[in-house]
Amino acid sequence: MDWPIAEVARMSGVTARTLRHYDEIGLLPPARTGANGHRYYEEHQLLLLQQILVLRALGVGLPEIGRVLAEQIDEVDALRGHHRRLLAERDRLEALAGTVSRTIAELEQSRKDGTSMTAINRPENLFEGVQPSQYGQSLRDFPEHARKVADKVATMTPQDIEAGQRERTTQMILLADLMAAGHPADATPVQAQIDARYQALTELRTVSAEEYRDIGRSCVDNGAWRAAYEAIAPGLAAYQRDAIEAYVTTRLS
Repeated sequence: MDWPIAEVARMSGVTARTLRHYDEIGLLPPARTGANGHRYYEEHQLLLLQQILVLRALGVGLPEIGRVLAEQIDEVDALRGHHRRLLAERDRLEALAGTVSRTIAELEQSRKDGTSMTAINRPENLFEGVQPSQYGQSLRDFPEHARKVADKVATMTPQDIEAGQRERTTQMILLADLMAAGHPADATPVQAQIDARYQALTELRTVSAEEYRDIGRSCVDNGAWRAAYEAIAPGLAAYQRDAIEAYVTTRLS
């Protein structure tokens, strides 16, 4: 059985124009093209489309999705991998929602009794005013990754760069909240955060287990990185290093 492109668009919520684009870039060719030029899709293509939409929802770019699909052999194994990523994203969002909830409660309490919010510092953006060229200096021990970052920054608007800086601050605060709540570095919500960061890194390029371990150690060894983490909460740099070490040991080794 096959379905015309209009029916696939209706079922999936993806426009026919997007489906044609996926075909043009080789990401999702139809099962066949009719004499009238219309595209038709079979079950295999629908399963691939599901995987594409899941990865897009996780923020993965189309070039990386193409590489993921090209390397897959078994559809069930692939779906299991996507399922794990979805669960990790769910945990990350739940933890973030908890952080926002605690911040609201702390603000309400501080307004009521005039006390300070918490020992964790919540600056609006630790990286405000930092120029992209300065990131290259911080990544001096990872020259290949620094080049990829530079290539990406070259395509970004100032607004995109600012949004990325604010997101990094938010991630650091979220990790600090988990640390303050007493979660060990290998706890599930902590590891969900570390997994999300690893997936973000691999969108730029392949990152080996040993390199990710080295990045974790740089949270402490790199003075600029350590200072940024310690500005949020004392001990946060070592906490992230230990969390990455646990992630590499259990997930990448």
